[in-house]
Amino acid sequence: MLAETAGYDDPERWWEDVVEHRGVGNGAPGGLGAPGGIGAAADPDAAVGSDLAGAVAPFAALGEAMAALRAEYGHGGHEHDAVREAHMRLRLREARREFGDRVAVVCGAWHVPALAGRTTATADRGLLKGLPKVRAELSWVPWTHRRLARHSGYGAGIASPGWYSHLFHAEDRPLERWMTKVAGLLRAEDFAVSSAHVIEAVRLAETLAAVRGRPLAGLAETTDAVRAVLCEGSDVPLAIVHDRLVVGDVLGEVPEAAPAAPLQRDLARTQRSLRLKPEALERELELDLRKETDAARSRLLHRLRLLGVDWGTPAASRGSTGTFRETWRLRWEPELSVRVAEAGVWGTTVLSAATARAEAKAVDATALGEVTELAERCLLAALPDALPVVMRALADRAALDADVGHLAQALPALVRSVRYGDVRGTDTAALAEVAMGLAERVLVGLPPACFGLDADGAAEMRGHLEAVHQAVGLLAEIRPGGAERGPSAPPDTGALADAERA
Repeated sequence: MLAETAGYDDPERWWEDVVEHRGVGNGAPGGLGAPGGIGAAADPDAAVGSDLAGAVAPFAALGEAMAALRAEYGHGGHEHDAVREAHMRLRLREARREFGDRVAVVCGAWHVPALAGRTTATADRGLLKGLPKVRAELSWVPWTHRRLARHSGYGAGIASPGWYSHLFHAEDRPLERWMTKVAGLLRAEDFAVSSAHVIEAVRLAETLAAVRGRPLAGLAETTDAVRAVLCEGSDVPLAIVHDRLVVGDVLGEVPEAAPAAPLQRDLARTQRSLRLKPEALERELELDLRKETDAARSRLLHRLRLLGVDWGTPAASRGSTGTFRETWRLRWEPELSVRVAEAGVWGTTVLSAATARAEAKAVDATALGEVTELAERCLLAALPDALPVVMRALADRAALDADVGHLAQALPALVRSVRYGDVRGTDTAALAEVAMGLAERVLVGLPPACFGLDADGAAEMRGHLEAVHQAVGLLAEIRPGGAERGPSAPPDTGALADAERA
């Protein structure tokens, strides 16, 4: 609204002109009143005071503008803001009593008039009176540029957090430094970009700024110059620049001394011991399960997935199809820290929480397929204490389910579970017995189940047949507990042949 009132159709451009480029001169960074800029003081102490006044002035003006907007529009449709601001004022009074008047407040500009206004503590407590008391734990969540970006759904976000971070940290020649960053990124992505490209891009951005009557090249000018010179008119490399630099992949850090739930602390310890650093940038992780460290990493990622913390996503392994290899795509988002905190209700360690969560899912599962999938995930996550509960649920669901299609759909996952357990050295004898019994029921029931099907039903049953055929082949290779084929041998496949003929 302020940008529109000032005649701007782009709020980002208005912000650059009013704040970032305010008082710019001789290439000094915008908005900070840097030495060497317009009106810089000769005396160092005076320069510091001048810099501080110059830095604060835009925010004082924004506070006045917000006061005018609030006088016109009231709470702006957010009635709960009055309660939130009363709580803010009470905390601010506490900080002043403890630290004096030199207290900095970081808040949205909309709240500035409410915090600067004179209200009594009694009035603020009156607004909070009657609110239900909720027991809660506080913990810090690291920020990322992606979560600060508006397109992530964050209502108070900005469009270009990476760009503004660059302006804040670039002490001099921000345009040249930005173009150098862009060139380095494009070279890393195998685009041919030379120093001459960088020089010409800087010149073009400065020329565009002069033509448009701007004190410095803003994001619009730099983007136009990057597209024309460094990307040779193509939007494909420009999209990479926007994603990796304009928005960015920076992930903040939380001090170890910051408040954290027990599960969060255990996860942090495990990440350090396994040398798995959470990073905002997506990367692939190849694991060899024959190595103890890689096997432990696999167990951690599978346990977190059971808790709903999808730090890693399984991917197809390249160059090997063996069961001793896994490929993961890792990417840590701030909301995962929130999910870790929420998962704390299941336990104080990743192992205990994943075990409790698996047991609860087994009890709540209503379909046989859900339980077989859960059994597979428990083996991958190495949760031996959860397996007895899962096995009981599996036996109960299998006994009650007479649908051959459901049984056939569940068998492959169950056989994979036995095989995965064998690769990881897990005792799966009980699971193998259930798989054998399930296979017998499937093979006995398949022939009659294959008659009287329409085209769609026949196509679906054919898919089940192929999956069962592969599963029975795997069962023939498995020797539960190292025993010779005998009672644990797979059932006769003659019924399967009859079903295939049908």
